[in-house]
Amino acid sequence: MGNRKFDLGFTEEIKKVAALDGSLHLGRVVSQYKEMYKVATEASDLLAEVSGKLRHEASGIADFPTVGDFVLIDREDSKSGNAIIQRILKRKSAFVRKAAGKAHEVQVVAANIDTVFICMSLNKDFNLRRLERYLSIAWDSGATPVIVLTKADLCNDLAARLSEVHSSAPGVDVLVTSTMSEEGWLPLKKYAVPGMTVAFIGSSGVGKSSLINSLLGGEIAATMETGTDDKGRHTTTRRELILLPSGGAVIDTPGMRELGLESADISKTFADIDELSRRCRFRDCSHVNEPGCEVRRAVEEGAISEERLQSYCKLKKEVKYEGLNSRQIEKEKISDMYSDFGGAKNAREYARSKNRNR
Repeated sequence: MGNRKFDLGFTEEIKKVAALDGSLHLGRVVSQYKEMYKVATEASDLLAEVSGKLRHEASGIADFPTVGDFVLIDREDSKSGNAIIQRILKRKSAFVRKAAGKAHEVQVVAANIDTVFICMSLNKDFNLRRLERYLSIAWDSGATPVIVLTKADLCNDLAARLSEVHSSAPGVDVLVTSTMSEEGWLPLKKYAVPGMTVAFIGSSGVGKSSLINSLLGGEIAATMETGTDDKGRHTTTRRELILLPSGGAVIDTPGMRELGLESADISKTFADIDELSRRCRFRDCSHVNEPGCEVRRAVEEGAISEERLQSYCKLKKEVKYEGLNSRQIEKEKISDMYSDFGGAKNAREYARSKNRNR
């Protein structure tokens, strides 16, 4: 696997933390098979399983290793059996989704990503509201989002599309790519450098696997042609961290495309609306019909689109309901419904007074 000191992302800080326990060896989880893990060290690749202590102390699925994790293991070769993962080092970023069949429990699908490429094609997949959703998830993860617009050869008005994207993602790097051109993927190279880990998220068929193949310099990630209905077909089937010839690493995982809004940072995605809302007359302004609403004024003046404001309000509600059970969500919805009256109790009083005055 070449010079893995840099490829695996073992920074000086990580090695110092690992060195505090001299009896263990530093490794990184590069793939996962149910309860078994493939761990790469500077010396070799080996299969590993979690220790009994780690399993006992885990409070949920998120406390188990995942692809991208830096771990401490008890050996550097498999001559005497599988390695034992004794400890997971602190994650600097983590992408999570709702665990299948587990109520209110999340699963980490990838960890320690430096840059996440949010891929969106410039044909029928183009969707600004979905882009805002992915941005909110990316900012919350701790990774830095970069927008990758694919299939530029299928776009009739690139300038207009770019203008729309910049309006929905202020301050975020935007790359335009096309795998139809031999050099169409080169803008990604400056992010995939030694010591850095990148990952791709986006809808099926937008060209993620083709871009990964370009970075790898070969047909390693499976790809499949877009269907006649212009809808993509997803081809990634397992989680994997792949080392790049450039020295960096890329995480390719089917779970990354299925991320739900378990947690999100909408303050960065909607920094323009967030800033304006601080100037509204009312602290809890809903930006619907309250007087002195700076956000509504910006919409009326054309500085912010009505669609973007609606997307902001929708995601804000979803984040508000995150982690609540059905009864708690219903209570919050009722509270929102009567917010103009200062609560359900005041609304009932108002209704009674109206009836008395009839």
